[in-house]
Amino acid sequence: MLLWTTRSRALTLSLFALVVTVVFAAPIVTVIAAALAGSWTGPLPSNLGGRNFAAALSDENLASLTVSLQTAFVAGALALAVGTWAALAAREAPTWLRRTTDAVFHLPIAIPSVAIGLGLLITFNSRPLLLGGTKWIVILAHTILVLAFTFSAVSAALDRLDPAYRQAAESLGAGPTRVLLRITLPLLLPALGAAAGLSIALSMGELGATVMVYPATWKTLPVSIFGLTDRGQVFLAADTTLLLAVTLLALLVVGRLRRR
Repeated sequence: MLLWTTRSRALTLSLFALVVTVVFAAPIVTVIAAALAGSWTGPLPSNLGGRNFAAALSDENLASLTVSLQTAFVAGALALAVGTWAALAAREAPTWLRRTTDAVFHLPIAIPSVAIGLGLLITFNSRPLLLGGTKWIVILAHTILVLAFTFSAVSAALDRLDPAYRQAAESLGAGPTRVLLRITLPLLLPALGAAAGLSIALSMGELGATVMVYPATWKTLPVSIFGLTDRGQVFLAADTTLLLAVTLLALLVVGRLRRR
């Protein structure tokens, strides 16, 4: 029986490693190899080097990268603030209202992002809220799309909090605001950091809604990469690799700030 269990675990680990390699590692390695390749006419890339990155670091692509970073950080901050507020408010609400809030905040991930973009474009394309043609409609689209993840992360963390901390503070005379600022939020910092990192990563790669609403003056890097596919540019993989690298760097920065 022990031998069978050991073999089963080994087989499970092998299958897991195979799935991770095929589904996650292989596509990323392929993109990086294509970015370094001078040509790829055989089974393996050839003439490896950094020539493609020179084109990927052009002024237009760097501007798109800057737009992506600004959009990701602003949308992530907005989603974190709104999602945290909603999770805290829903915790004190009746059960029916809590379930309604949960459904509303998870709705954007249940429908295609293109539909979100089209809805925003129609809704905010006339006064008094005329956002069409501005950067704010892009930021709003990203905020809505990542809001579900910040709300879920904070809600899950609140469910795991020991109510004894809050009860002890209240018994010592602390008011609701003091309990929130001195007890609840500090205990939520790991979840808030994780939610912020996830929001930034998702925003950096968002395309479906963005391509529906973006103006010519606020084009994110995924939109630029999408445009390159239509023109058959040879340094497309270099742009994608640049996006991967900057996203990972942003996550590392957020992770370091969270630890501090």
